[in-house]
Amino acid sequence: MCRSIKTLRPPMTEQVEDDDIRAAALQYVRKVSGFRAPAAHNRVAFDQAVDAVTEATRRLLAELEVRGARARRAT
Repeated sequence: MCRSIKTLRPPMTEQVEDDDIRAAALQYVRKVSGFRAPAAHNRVAFDQAVDAVTEATRRLLAELEVRGARARRAT
């Protein structure tokens, strides 16, 4: 769906920063909503969605097990 979102788990990405997670969440919300930048009346919903996807991504990366070892990440 979002070809420009990169894989954020080891071994695909050694160092994952908060900015990487947020950028992926932002791209996802942009794709799903169809808005690159929302109008003022949609800003709160858009920002809340980005925050929710960011947090869900953090949890996912923290809990993934890759090849028997717990995935490493920077937060």
